[in-house]
Amino acid sequence: MPSITKPAVTHPSLQRNSLGLTIRDYEGTMSTLCAGCGHDSVTAAIVRALWELAIPPHMIAKLSGIGCSSKTPTYFVSGAHGFNSAHGRMPAIATGANAANRDLIYIGVSGDGDSLSIGLGQLAHAIRRNVRMVYILENNGVYGLTKGQFSASADVGSRSKRGDPNRFAPIDPVDLGLSIGATFIARSFSGDKRQLVPILEAAVAHRGFALIDVISPCVTFNDHEGSTKSYLYTREHDIHATYTDFVPPRDEIVASIPSGGITIPMHDGSLVRFRDVPENYDPTNRESVEAYLHDRREAGEIATGLLYLDPDVPDMHAIANTADRPLTQVPYEDLCPGSAALDKLQEAFR
Repeated sequence: MPSITKPAVTHPSLQRNSLGLTIRDYEGTMSTLCAGCGHDSVTAAIVRALWELAIPPHMIAKLSGIGCSSKTPTYFVSGAHGFNSAHGRMPAIATGANAANRDLIYIGVSGDGDSLSIGLGQLAHAIRRNVRMVYILENNGVYGLTKGQFSASADVGSRSKRGDPNRFAPIDPVDLGLSIGATFIARSFSGDKRQLVPILEAAVAHRGFALIDVISPCVTFNDHEGSTKSYLYTREHDIHATYTDFVPPRDEIVASIPSGGITIPMHDGSLVRFRDVPENYDPTNRESVEAYLHDRREAGEIATGLLYLDPDVPDMHAIANTADRPLTQVPYEDLCPGSAALDKLQEAFR
């Protein structure tokens, strides 16, 4: 649409990285998400991280599934390779692409619904295989594209826009990653670029599966009971000539998270307590990480930062003993040597 097309021109004063590219070269199309959506803040952090790392755009592969979060790859690095898969199936696509071409930087963007419900098995096996990729989970606790139903990460007692409380225990992606052997686990807040950008850069450098859980507030499903401008009140009192809806614009939530903790008000008036990990925190000790996260959870806080790291676990290619040369660079006659070669191979199994 012409109204959301970014102009091709760039300001001559824009700083350039070691490749001679400006930050505009790492942007995508204009976002169609709700104004103030935390996902757009995540996009800005991704753009900044990739620009600072000076990764050639054509060496980036971005992947997603279905949901508001899965629109994010459209909004960064237009010159990258991209694949929007079926709901929850992004990890399998990323695994196959990585198996064929290990030279690319794989960045998968998913949501708490896409990853922790229909895609839970896909995510678990990508972690198990230690596929080298950055897996960004934009976590808002709701299904934003289908009117705000609870996702699998919604806390017990949290209420939907209709006022219904959630009664099911949440799946914590950090706990999940720790329990099945993820080699890089981090958590951040979408409004804290100071913390999120270096986490993303470290994830790109990690030689394995890097899971980043980003708390990313949804601005749409936060209206309150008693408001005459709420969705519930309007639907009870309007006359449907045509079905329309309106999402009021919100200001982006921005905050820096100190080690001592900070309480951040969300758009609906609820308060979320964040705490950065302390200076003596050891991210290489899985047991102490689990204990620390348990203590923070009991205190009603969300721990952020690089939570766990194991740089010594071999990645998928080392485990499977694959060829050093990417399959995309292997000549066709070597990939498909013909029936005689297949017959010879079969003889070894008789």
